[in-house]
Amino acid sequence: MEQAELLGYLIDVLENLGIPYMVVGSMASMAYGEPRLTQDIDVVVDLHDRHVLRLCAAFPQPEYYVSPEAAAEAVQHEGQFNIIHPTSGNKVDLLVVKKDAYGQEQFARRQRVEIMPDREGAVARPEDVIIGKMEYYREGGSEKHLRDITGILKVSPDEVDRRYVARWADELGLSEIWRAILRRLGEPPPQ
Repeated sequence: MEQAELLGYLIDVLENLGIPYMVVGSMASMAYGEPRLTQDIDVVVDLHDRHVLRLCAAFPQPEYYVSPEAAAEAVQHEGQFNIIHPTSGNKVDLLVVKKDAYGQEQFARRQRVEIMPDREGAVARPEDVIIGKMEYYREGGSEKHLRDITGILKVSPDEVDRRYVARWADELGLSEIWRAILRRLGEPPPQ
């Protein structure tokens, strides 16, 4: 099963079960920026206890691996769990939406865009993808996140509200990373 097939199936399941979601991470950055290979699919879900068993049942063994216990724990602790397609090695990381101010605003701002040929889905807005990539960069230091950000800013420059990014970068302690990205692009720092 290819990543696109797995993502398409996941979107069908989430929409059929009425579980609000948004694609984030590298799959989202490719919707606004440049394509690249990615290891997994990251999706934020507004998942509740009442959804867990039906969601897990939609990914039956042995074709998939998903732990209902891990899903229930993720709901309780605003954590994450995985759905794995063992044959292909493809994986989905499902992250339960955060209840903090940024998590709620980010989720409320999601929009439907074409995420693969002939397929729309709910995706984080480009500003929120940038902020998420800056958080990943801060955690692990991987240059791929900075490349994704610069790709978004080069391919979709008019779609990015830089004031919004600067505001949340300041709130989340990411301002220095944001200024460094703008310097790479030859843009003036935010005022």
